[in-house]
Formats: sequence, C-alpha cells, structure tokens
Amino acid sequence: MPDCSPAKWHQAHTTWFFETFILANLPDYRPFDRRYKELFNSYYKQLGAHPFRGSRGLMSRPSLDEVHAYRRWVDDAMEANFELLSPEARELVELGTHHEQQHQELILTDIKHGLWSSPLRPEPTGGLRAVGKSEAVAWISFEKGIYQVGHSGEGFVFDNEGPRHEVLLEAFQIASRQVTNAEYLEFMHDGGYRRPELWLSDGWDAVNLQNWAAPLYWEERDGGWFEFAFDGMSEVDPAAPVCHISYYEADAFARWTGARLPREEEWEVAASQAGMKNTGAFLDSGEFRPKPARGPEPHWFGNVWEWTASAYLGYPGFIPAAGLVGEYNGKFMCNQFVLRGGSCATPASHIRESYRNFFPPHARWQFMGLRLAK
Repeated sequence: MPDCSPAKWHQAHTTWFFETFILANLPDYRPFDRRYKELFNSYYKQLGAHPFRGSRGLMSRPSLDEVHAYRRWVDDAMEANFELLSPEARELVELGTHHEQQHQELILTDIKHGLWSSPLRPEPTGGLRAVGKSEAVAWISFEKGIYQVGHSGEGFVFDNEGPRHEVLLEAFQIASRQVTNAEYLEFMHDGGYRRPELWLSDGWDAVNLQNWAAPLYWEERDGGWFEFAFDGMSEVDPAAPVCHISYYEADAFARWTGARLPREEEWEVAASQAGMKNTGAFLDSGEFRPKPARGPEPHWFGNVWEWTASAYLGYPGFIPAAGLVGEYNGKFMCNQFVLRGGSCATPASHIRESYRNFFPPHARWQFMGLRLAK
C-alpha cells in the first residue's frame, strides 16, 4: 500500500534526520553512506531527489543489519558531539526525538496493514474478545464566546500548534466520548454505505471505487462482524470506539445521526477544560487497540485519532521556519483534515491538547475514529 513503509525504512529515516539536520553541519563528520542522503529522504525538496513513497517497500537493500549499523554510527556521533552543539542544534535534537515518536506510531500502523494484507494472517491468540457496554454519551455545552486556542506555556510543540490566538465560537455541544462500534453498526445496518445523500461527492466516489462497506480491517462472517488486530481476527467489540475510518465515513456517520464533526477549535476548548485525565489506550499500554470508555467522566485522549471538520491550515500569523525544518509541517497545508487526541499507537508523552495531526480525507490505515458535535 503506497502510504505504508517497511519498519527498517522508518528506523533509517529517523536516523537520517539527525545525520542530515545536525551532524552534516559539523566540520569533521563523515557520513556512513553518502547515498543515504537521497535514499532515506522522505519529502524534503530542498535536498533534491528522493524515492517515491510507494516504492519504499521494494527496496531489498540496505539490509536490516546495515540499517542497524547506520543507527549505531549516527548515535555514536551524536553522543560524541552533543556537548559541542549550538542551542539551535539542540532544539533540532528535541525535534528529532519527537519525530522518532511519530514514526513509532507509523511503524505499528504500517505493520498492521502489512499483516492484514497477507493471506497468511496471524491466528487468533486470545479467543473471543471481551465485550461490554460503553458509557452513555453525554453532551457537554459551551457558550458562544471568544476563546484562546493554540499552544501556550512551556515545553516542546511543533510549529503548527501556534501562534496562540483568539477564535470566535458559536454555542456548541460536544460528545463526552468517541463513537462506538455498536453505534457505527447501526449506521451500516441502516444502509449507510448505500445512501448517497449522506456522503460528500468525493466520499461517495471513494465508497464506489474502493467498494467500502465497513471500516478497514472489518470482515463479515456467518452474519457477524469481525475485525483484525495484531493478535488476529476476533469479534467486533460493540463498546470499543470505532476505528480505521476515513474522514468521508466519519462525516457521513455524523450526517446520519443529525449531528456533525467538531471544529478543531471546539475540540481543543473542550479538551483543555477537561485536562489529561480519564484517557483511553496509548502505545505505552501495549494493548495496540482502542478500549471502551469507562466511568462518567468525559474521555478526550487516546484510543483513536478523532477527525475534525477543520481543514489543515496555518493559524493566523503562522510562518514556517527558515530552511529545511520549515518543510516539516507547513508544506502539507493543502488537501488535509485535522485530527485530534492521539491513539492507542501514540506514545502518551507525545500528546497534548494543542497537538494537530493531519491526513488526507480518504486515509483509513491509521487508528482513526470520531466524536460528534452539535
């Protein structure tokens, strides 16, 4: 699948970041292999050519052993030179560590798609998944007003999380938890994938072109629905958040309910007031799957990335950084939608209220779900 990359490519690319952005600027540094500058360049146009993303899986060389040797080479050079780095270079080191956390998540999602795509899928390891009821959804109300959004305070953030600015929001309500599999099944049973009036034009085209009839990784067997996870196929847990759906599917479901997707500013205002508590699954749990909401408190973070109705654009006053690092986020502010909240594949230390993820509306292989707003 063109969006997926082999695990060894992720390992090499995150190492390439430190070599290209930091070590290459040191006078005495000798590259491990000069060909890697192009081979493991993801999309930085200022560096020149780079391989087509969809062809990464065709690269049989370098071997995994060579990639591990490359990582050791760069790690050793970073340790030897760290005390000599300028403050600006140390900021890039911090960016590089957060970049590596992003690729930890991508490795998991890409491996999952690779395992699912093969006819020799993993066999189920735990029998039928435990199922239960989710907490009843509550609607949290906010008054019309001018709110502050965007990062404020100390700590690392990506450049797309600022500047902090004011936004006028009309009165709105937002759901206390994410949409569940049981709720999404009702949409499916009501002919949701066969009703063009529910879909955006591009979404309806995608449904017909890709023959979508359920979330990615779902299969119907003997009248019931099963889904693929890292431990094989098991029955869909009706209480767990629905996962692996596109923006188009999230929007159609919201339209079917008579609600809508939240704007990203609405999501951030609501999540900021709740704080980082009563969260869902993160990478650290080792579960690698969303878990049902438990307890009456609202759930805001973890489990699944939540599609918002907001196009991915720069905030007022946003200016990409000069040089290569300016290509990290700003160049993707076109044809993408914002997702919030983190997923069961996101490191817990990586997420915060102002974090803005983004993907094109047809994407499904990430852990993507939704929350409703009115």
